[in-house]
Amino acid sequence: MVRAPMKKTALISLLAALACAAPATADVQPFGTNDAGGFRNVLPPGAAGTDNALQLALFQATGAMPVHFTDQQPLYDGLLYASPTLTHDDVGKFFKDATFGVRDGDVASTESPRPGVIIVRDKQYGVPHIYGATDDDVEFGAGYAGAEDRLFLMDVLRHTGRAQLSSFIGGAAGNRAMDRTQWAIAPYSEDDLQKQIDLAPIVYGETGKTLVERGNVFVDGINAYIDAALSDPSKLPGEYAALGKMPTKWTLRDVIAEASLIGGIFGKGGGNELRSALLLRALEQRFGTRKGRRAWGDFRSKNDPEAPTTILKKRFPYETASAFSKRGLALPDKGSVQFTPVAEPVKSDSRSVGAQMRRALTTHPHASNWELISKRESATGHAIGVLGPQVGYYEPQILMEEDLHGPHFDARGASFPGVNLVVQLGHGRDYAWSATTATSDNVDTFAEVLCQDDSHYLWKGQCRAMDKVERTNSWSPNLSDSTAAGSETLTAWRTVHGIVYARGTVKGKKVAFVTARSTYFHEADSAIGFFDLNDPTKVHDPQSFRQAVRGINFLFNWGYVDADHIAYQLSGWMPQRAKRTSPDFPVLGTGAYDWQGFNADLHTSKTVPLDRRPHAVDQRYLVSWNNKQAPGWAAADDKFSYGPIFRSQMIERRVQQAIKGPKKATIEQLVQAMEEPASQDLRAWSLMPILKRALGNPGDQTLRDAIALLSNWAASGAHRRDLDKNGKDEDEQAIALFDAWYPLLAKAEFGGALGDPAYTALTTVLRPASVLPGDDPAAPDYDDGWWGFISKDLRDVFAPKSVHGRWSRSYCGGGSRKRCRAALQASLRAALAAADPAALYGRGDCASDADAQCFDRNRSTIAGAISVPPAPFQNRPTFQQTVELVQHLPR
Repeated sequence: MVRAPMKKTALISLLAALACAAPATADVQPFGTNDAGGFRNVLPPGAAGTDNALQLALFQATGAMPVHFTDQQPLYDGLLYASPTLTHDDVGKFFKDATFGVRDGDVASTESPRPGVIIVRDKQYGVPHIYGATDDDVEFGAGYAGAEDRLFLMDVLRHTGRAQLSSFIGGAAGNRAMDRTQWAIAPYSEDDLQKQIDLAPIVYGETGKTLVERGNVFVDGINAYIDAALSDPSKLPGEYAALGKMPTKWTLRDVIAEASLIGGIFGKGGGNELRSALLLRALEQRFGTRKGRRAWGDFRSKNDPEAPTTILKKRFPYETASAFSKRGLALPDKGSVQFTPVAEPVKSDSRSVGAQMRRALTTHPHASNWELISKRESATGHAIGVLGPQVGYYEPQILMEEDLHGPHFDARGASFPGVNLVVQLGHGRDYAWSATTATSDNVDTFAEVLCQDDSHYLWKGQCRAMDKVERTNSWSPNLSDSTAAGSETLTAWRTVHGIVYARGTVKGKKVAFVTARSTYFHEADSAIGFFDLNDPTKVHDPQSFRQAVRGINFLFNWGYVDADHIAYQLSGWMPQRAKRTSPDFPVLGTGAYDWQGFNADLHTSKTVPLDRRPHAVDQRYLVSWNNKQAPGWAAADDKFSYGPIFRSQMIERRVQQAIKGPKKATIEQLVQAMEEPASQDLRAWSLMPILKRALGNPGDQTLRDAIALLSNWAASGAHRRDLDKNGKDEDEQAIALFDAWYPLLAKAEFGGALGDPAYTALTTVLRPASVLPGDDPAAPDYDDGWWGFISKDLRDVFAPKSVHGRWSRSYCGGGSRKRCRAALQASLRAALAAADPAALYGRGDCASDADAQCFDRNRSTIAGAISVPPAPFQNRPTFQQTVELVQHLPR
C-alpha cells in the first residue's frame, strides 16, 4: 500500500512532539563560566569518603589511603605554620582554587547516571561538578554524587537523626547515648516525619510543593547510586560487610530525619530557662531574694555594654521584658525539680561512633567564623572576606563539597551529605556567603500544669493527654561492635508546646517542664532560603541576599561578600513571646501565655520580622565568631558568656589594626587575622594584664617567677602551638601552669562569696572553669567560659574606672583588695604544685605523651572503617573560603 506523503505541518508537529518527549541534555560548561574569579577554599581531609572492600583491605594491610581521602589535610594544617609570615602568594598554597567547573586536562572522570545529568570530577581533588539540564536533574545528580562520596556516612547520619544509631551499627554505650540525645531533641515517629512533608505545601504553597518535588528527585539520585552499588562491589562501601548489612533505599523522610539532627544541634539557642531558675534559687538562698536576683543578673550577662558585637553601633532591641515579669512566671519550688531522661542513663564509652559523634555534635561548641572588610578599607578597592563553618572534624568529613549548575543553580561549596540538595555554604557567580551558629533564642520552656495524672495537662481550659512517642532499638554483635545482643525503648512525652524534660512543682502545683523549639516539625524548611542562595536569578546584592536568608528558619549569623559590598543578616524563627512574660524563666503552658499566633496544628507562630533582626550592610568591617549580634539584642537564656571577653576580639583587634588610619587590609592579613587566634589561649591572652595587677608583687620569688612566666607568654600572644614541629608547644611550661591554675583561680575568686551550692549551680549554665573538656584529650574552643566573669569582677576590685556596666557586688575577697589578692596568690601557689603534665594530660591518647600539644590536637570523629591521625590544634572553621573579587557579572 502506498502512503500519501506527510504534510509539512504534520511533520513539524511530530518533530516538536518528539523534541518535547526526548530528555534534555546537560551542558558541561567550560571552566570559569559564570564565575567572577577570586574564590578559594579548603575542606579537609578530602573530597572522597566511600571506600570499597578492596580499598579498605589495602588500608588495613598497609595504611594506604584511597585517592582524595586526605589530600586537603596538608593544605589545612600547613596554614598553622605559615600564618605568622604569610604573603599574598602563599594564600594559594593553603586554599585550593574554587572556580566553577574543571580545567581542560584536569578531568578525571565523567559519568551520566541518567539522561540530563553529567557529573565531572577533577583529577586534583576529586570534587563533583554536577550539571543538569533541569533543576530536577541537578537534584538527582546531587543525590547520586552525595552517595558516591558519603554513602555510609549518610546512612550513619540518617539513623542518628532517627535515634536508631544503635540499631544500625551496634549497641555500644556511646551509640545508645547518642540515641538518647537525639530522641530528647527530635522524637519523631514515621507519621511525624511524613507530616512535615505534607505540611510544606500547606504552609508555603507552590514553594513548598517545589521543595517536596526536588527532595523526592534528590532521593531518587541517592537510590540510583544504591542500586549501582548493590550490583557493583567496587561502588559498595566496605563498612557494610563489617555490619553484616546492605544499604537500604532512602525516602524523603530520611532527609527530614537528618535535617532534624543538623538543625536541632547547630541551628538553635536558648531552652535553659529551668537551670537558670535553679541558679536563681541558689543565689536567693545565699544572698536573700533581692540581692540574689541582682547576683543572678550579674552572671546572666544578658546585655553587658562591654560585650563585643558584630554590629558596632546600631541597636536591635530584643527580649526587653523583665526576667521577673510576673505574668505567667513559673519559677520551680525549691527542691522540686527532677530531670526526666528518655531512658535510663548509660555511661558512654569513648571509642564508638556514637560516643565520638555525641562529643563532636553536642559537647563542644563550634568555632565557625567569618571576617569581612568593606571595599573602602581594602587594599584592592574591593570587598574581601574569609569565611567558614566549624562543624567538627570527621573521617570522612561530615561536610562534602559540590559544584551545582542548572537553570536555577550556579553555586559551589559545602553541604551536609544526605541533605545536600543545595550548596549550603559557598559561593555563587560573583558573591559568597557563610554562617556562624547564632546561639540566639528560639527555644523556650513551658511549665505544663498537670491534671488528672502525670500524663495529662491543662491547655486552654481542657485537660489533654500527652503524646507518648517511643523508639525501640535492638542490636546484635558485629565485626565492629561486639556488644551482646539487646534492645531498649526510648520514651518521650510530648505536649502541644514540646517535649517533657523535667518535672516539679510551681507554687505547690505539679507541672511538667517542656522544651518548645520554633523549628520543631519544620526541620527541612530552611532549604527554601538555600535554594535562593544557589539561584543566580535571585541573589545579586546585599538586599537580595537578605531576602534569601529570610527563607532560613534555623538560627545562623550569615555573612555575605561581593566585589563592592559586605553584609550581615541573622536568620531564624525567633518567636514573638506573649507580652509581658519572662524571656529568661519558665512560663506557664496553660494557653494564655503561648507564643503570639501559635498554631498547634501547623506548628507555627508569629516570629521576629527580618528588618527587626540584626543586620548590616557595608559597615567598615564585620566579624562573627559566634559572638553577640548587636547592642540591645539580648543574649539567649543559655548564653551567660556574652560579657566583656569573647574570642571574636582576637580577630577583631587584628582587623582593626590592619585598617587603622590610612592603612588598607589585604587578603593575607585577613587570613592571618583568622589563623593567629586559632592557636591562642583566650584566657591568658585576655586576663593576664588584670591578673598581674591583682596578684601584685608578692614577696615569694617563686610566685614572682610564675607571674613573669605567664605574663611573657600572654604578651607574646598566648599561643598553644608547635611551630618548629618538635612535638612540644613553644610555651609548654606556661601552658601547663595556666591549665592547672585556671579552675583554682575561678574557685578562689567566686567560691567563697557564692558558697558551694550556688557555685555548682553556676557550672550548670556555664561550662566549669577548666580548659580540659573531659576525661579524654580534646581541643579547646574558648566559646563558653568564665573569663568574662573573672575580668569584670577583678577590674571592679582593682580598676573600677575601667568597668562599664558594673555588677551589683564585688565577689573576689568580698570586694577587699587585700583578701582578693591573698586568695589569688594562694590559688597560684597551689597551681605550681599541681602543674604536673602527667596529671594534667596523661590519659587517653596522651597516656604516653603527656603534654598540652598532644592533649589539644584536633581529633576526627571516625565514622567509617578508615581513620586519620590527630591533626595539630587549630580553632578555625572546618570548611573555609577566601574571597578576593574584582568584578560583578552581568545579569
